[in-house]
Amino acid sequence: KSVAAHLNLSWNTVKEMVKDYLQRHYSKPDISGVRVIGIDEFAVKKGHVYKTIVVDLETGRIVYVGEGKGADALDGFWKMVEKAGTKIEAVASDLSAAYISAVRAHAPDAVYVFDHFHVVKLINEALDKVRKRIVNQERSREKREAEERAKTGSASVDAANRSSVVKGTKYILLRNREDLSEQKDIDRLNAALKLNRDLSVAYYLKEDARLVWTCESKHSAALQLDSWISTARAADIPELTKLANTIESHRDGILAYFDKPISTGPVEGINNKIKTLKRMAYGFRDDHYFNLRLLALHDFKYS
Repeated sequence: KSVAAHLNLSWNTVKEMVKDYLQRHYSKPDISGVRVIGIDEFAVKKGHVYKTIVVDLETGRIVYVGEGKGADALDGFWKMVEKAGTKIEAVASDLSAAYISAVRAHAPDAVYVFDHFHVVKLINEALDKVRKRIVNQERSREKREAEERAKTGSASVDAANRSSVVKGTKYILLRNREDLSEQKDIDRLNAALKLNRDLSVAYYLKEDARLVWTCESKHSAALQLDSWISTARAADIPELTKLANTIESHRDGILAYFDKPISTGPVEGINNKIKTLKRMAYGFRDDHYFNLRLLALHDFKYS
């Protein structure tokens, strides 16, 4: 808009000039040397509209933009790989079944690493589900006790308002314990953990899960992960049992990190750049133009 005003041209004219430049320089990225990729999706706008991006983890550039977040979103990329004779050696992604099936079908020999940040996210989500269940249980209990006291005319008891001890502790529970610097947060965490056995078990399992990626070898990591899965199952907590089953089914991909220590961290950084790009443009009405801007993202700075 500023360029259009400066040159006394229409906004559309300037935009078409930029689009033409991007089309000539970025529409057909060279992927012949791409060996290690990261796959992730991002929301284009509200209403469950997504795009899938493939990032060259060695150069940090987006090499493909697909529509949606299913396996078919990558169809165009595999055609590019076949045409260029590209040999994909390693892939990092979340635990999406769609991405897994697509990679296994088209790059069966690639080392497939399930990003550890997404695994930790699953564990955090399970912990928060336990927290929410406990809050609801305590609220129901408090309601029953209040009704009983009203009937009998008895005085209030100390057990009342136990739900308030757990409510609002989400971010304290999800933070690493060593990152809690304020004593009030530590005291509140300890009070919540003392209140309920399920919450305490889920919290300490969350903390122990991080040890898997600090192991010095794949063998020791496998022992640590298997021990974690067994402990989670033995806890007999529904949320943790389901989580343990999910993690066990993705065990090989989690441990593949020790064969190829890659993650989708760079892709997450690119997603933040995409958010900035969308904010600067107040959204994109021309989808093809938006895709071209994404393919050119590595050559531009957005701050």
